[in-house]
Amino acid sequence: MSPVRYQSRSRSEVPFEAVGAGVLRVLSDSRTPVFLTVHASGRRRYGYWQPHDHATDRGGCYVALPTPICDRLYSEGRIALGDPLVDPAKTTYRVWLAYDPVTPVRIPVAPLSAVAVAQTLAA
Repeated sequence: MSPVRYQSRSRSEVPFEAVGAGVLRVLSDSRTPVFLTVHASGRRRYGYWQPHDHATDRGGCYVALPTPICDRLYSEGRIALGDPLVDPAKTTYRVWLAYDPVTPVRIPVAPLSAVAVAQTLAA
């Protein structure tokens, strides 16, 4: 019997929803601040610092997030940028999840008579 060979998928073949969900998961963790750096050349880079984990002996480095995915989330209004920190060579923004305020929904209710209210309370 021959070994089973799995087809590898390139990053471009992974659905946007899966990659976008991973980016949103990183952004939703308040312990992981994410930043956008816009260089003077116009190059944009989203990333965060991954602290060192002694248990797995991994981390202690910057991790870049996929720029096209983050730009799409920004254009859809899913993420927002904080105040800029301007440097001669680059501008850095803090990236936040965009929380849209939800308008309260009022359900129309027909007025009840006093007898119906009394019967409801007695039950």
